[in-house]
Amino acid sequence: MAERENRGRGRNREEAAPEFADRLVAINRVSKTVKGGKRFGFAALVVVGDQKGRVGFGKGKAKEVPEAIRKATEQAKRQMIRVALKDGRTLHHDIEGRHGAGKVVMRTAPQGTGIIAGGPMRAVFEMLGVQDVVSKSLGSQNPYNMIRATINGLSKEQSPRNVAQRRGKKVADILRKEDAPVADAAPEAAEA
Repeated sequence: MAERENRGRGRNREEAAPEFADRLVAINRVSKTVKGGKRFGFAALVVVGDQKGRVGFGKGKAKEVPEAIRKATEQAKRQMIRVALKDGRTLHHDIEGRHGAGKVVMRTAPQGTGIIAGGPMRAVFEMLGVQDVVSKSLGSQNPYNMIRATINGLSKEQSPRNVAQRRGKKVADILRKEDAPVADAAPEAAEA
């Protein structure tokens, strides 16, 4: 009977868990010199996401590449963050992220722009499900620091709904009204 319960639990967990996509960002071969020669190991950096607003990264080290990738993927799944996306395709506002010497700037973009980002940052945006974004890495080119800085910036992002709820206002009060200044300026020009 216990065996039947375990099978049922495992099946439910697989059905409930969303399917994640993963992207291998970097593999680093490291060597340790020992008495008999050199021993090689591998370090892998992986980004995992559901392409619907959740993303995480992980690193794994092992003697073989597949094992290092597996470890990195497991760690990435444990460290996922949720990011609110505007219309499911871009960021709500411009963000700056930092980690150590790594500094990245991410800007919201109009539809059709695509992902304008380099290397490790592109992997994060693709796994997150962002379709339009403009970004620039200004500091360290180390992929570990770039990904950490990107995740740091994304974790700071706030949707208008969250800001409105925190401030006790309506979403319409939070969003800026772009038509109002233009309408006010037109009558003044006509009077003069």
